[in-house]
Formats: sequence, structure tokens, C-alpha cells
Amino acid sequence: MEISASGRLEVRITAADVGKRVSVRRMTDDGDTVEKFTDTVGVLTSWDNGVLLITRRTGERVRIAESALVAGKVVPSAPARRRGPAASYEELARVAARAWRPVESERLGDWELRAAAGFTRRANSVLPLGEPGVPLDEALAVVRDWYAGRGLPAYLQTSTGAEGTQELLCAELDKRGWVNEVTAELWTGALAPLADRETAGTPGVLLSRTADAAWLGRYQRKGVGEVALKVLGSGPSVWFATVPGARGEPPAAIGRCVVDGRWAGFAAVEVAPEHRRRGLATAVMTALADRALTEGASAAWLQVEADNAPARAMYAGLGFAPHHAYHHYRGPAGPGTCAPAETPRPA
Repeated sequence: MEISASGRLEVRITAADVGKRVSVRRMTDDGDTVEKFTDTVGVLTSWDNGVLLITRRTGERVRIAESALVAGKVVPSAPARRRGPAASYEELARVAARAWRPVESERLGDWELRAAAGFTRRANSVLPLGEPGVPLDEALAVVRDWYAGRGLPAYLQTSTGAEGTQELLCAELDKRGWVNEVTAELWTGALAPLADRETAGTPGVLLSRTADAAWLGRYQRKGVGEVALKVLGSGPSVWFATVPGARGEPPAAIGRCVVDGRWAGFAAVEVAPEHRRRGLATAVMTALADRALTEGASAAWLQVEADNAPARAMYAGLGFAPHHAYHHYRGPAGPGTCAPAETPRPA
């Protein structure tokens, strides 16, 4: 907090600091006679009519009455990261997008409109890396019409919590009635330590360039047709991992990895319920990491939902850490739209 020469706390932010990362302290009113304070750190997304709106790294928005402020200051645009490879939000957003290519796309300024018959939100949402080239309301109208013409709901994929993310756009979408349906995080980690992990005692992992019938038999998604296979097979260098099950049964575990320059992206890591807690997920990721290393990758990324505690614990144990949060905002319903073909997990 900012402290003046006299030792008093000071509020050193104004409405002119909207868009900057700030740290504020406010007084809370819980009915107690003892003064209590709460600190909030995030991007100042608005300051209107005596109320501040601050967006935290996770995308959570906190409204604070100006009258409750005790102290405040502008802080560096992104916190120092202690774990994982150095990477910008834009680099990771582009790498992640190349790992889930749509079957159809169109540019609107720096926005990419993506569609794949409703298979995964990632391949059926707008990726807004920059400006759309037209006023926001006009851009959103174009987006809604584009998806409505394909019988799909309109989604925007936005991010928060790193330098260059889109807290201000999220706030504008909220004002216009767009709803954040899913919040997840993109995590990063070093690749070599994962590839070097000991997996003795676990079944062998088979690697393939294609998702065969056995792999698809374990994949927990609906509507895996021709379009889905195109999306799953998209990316610069795609590998599918399989731990075979008993004769005539689907695999015990599967996984997918896309190698793209220095990055290896992991997804679709799934283990049959009866085979869990045997280290199969780690074995799958280790085998894929080893293959990615041979192709020149050195860093890894994956996506995981904010409320998936078991997966988050496993990935943390493998050396991954959060880089930024991302969100899928769904536009207001209109004529000609329908529900997506599935509602998949982001990872």
C-alpha cells in the first residue's frame, strides 16, 4: 500500500488508471465495531458513479465503493512468475489456438471467428487478439450473425490474469449481457523433467499419429464424427497416446499432444475409472513428453478447469503452474441459434 511521508495510507489511483493493474485496500462493514480491511489486486476495469470494478487474475470481478477505499496504487502489469517457462499471453494464445484448429474461420480485424460444427468451444469461438477494426457493438453484431448463420451460439474466448489479457473486454461483454459460461486456466511447465519421470510398473504406452477406434472408445466427448476427427488431428505435429485395456475393452488411458516449435500442448488425458490411481495419466504424459523432446520442444502447456481439483493437483505435482485464466462468453440468445453439439471440458 502507498504510505505518505507522514506515515498515513493514501489512495493514489484515479479513474484515469482504468485499464491498469492496481492494489487497493478497503474498509469492510460486517456489523462489528472494530475496523476491518480487505486487499484486492487486479485490473481496474471501470470507475463509475463512485464504484470501482476490479477484475482479479481468475476473472472474478470485485465491486468496491469509492467511499470504502483506504489505500490504493498502480502495480506492475503482471506479477513475477516463479515457475514455468517464460511466455507472453499472446504467444500461448496463438499456440493453443493452433492445437485446436476449426474447420472454418474468418478474420474480423485482429479477431478470428472459428467454427467446427459445435465440436469444442475452443474451435467454435472468437479469438480476439487485438482490435476488430470496427466499433465493439458492430463487431459483436457481426459475430452473432456469423454464428447464427451456422446454427451455433456466439462465443468469445477471452483471458485474464497476465500482461496483455482482456479484462476490459470482459467488462464490456458483461455490460452487454454476454454470460461467462466456463472459466479455466492455461498452465505451463518445463518439458524435460516430465519426460524424465520414472513410470516403472505401469503398462506400456502406444503412440500413434491418428486417433484410432480404440482411442476414440475412451474419449469422453459426444459427437465424434468427421468434423471432430479433423479438429483432433489438427496442429503442427499431433500425437495420440494409448494404454491398452483388457481384450475387447476400451483403453485404460489415453492422451493427446501437439508439438509446435518449443511448445508441447497436452489434452484429452483420460483414465478409465477402474484404472485410476495407478499412475497411468503420468505415464501417458511422460511418453508424450519424451516424443515431444525428440522433436525439439522444451516447454509444455495444458488447460484445466478452475474447479477440477484432482487434475489441478496432479498437474501441479508434475511441475505445471497457472499462467492465465481464460473464459468462454456466450452471447445473448437470438433467432437461428442453438445449443452447441457438446459442452466439453477445456482440457
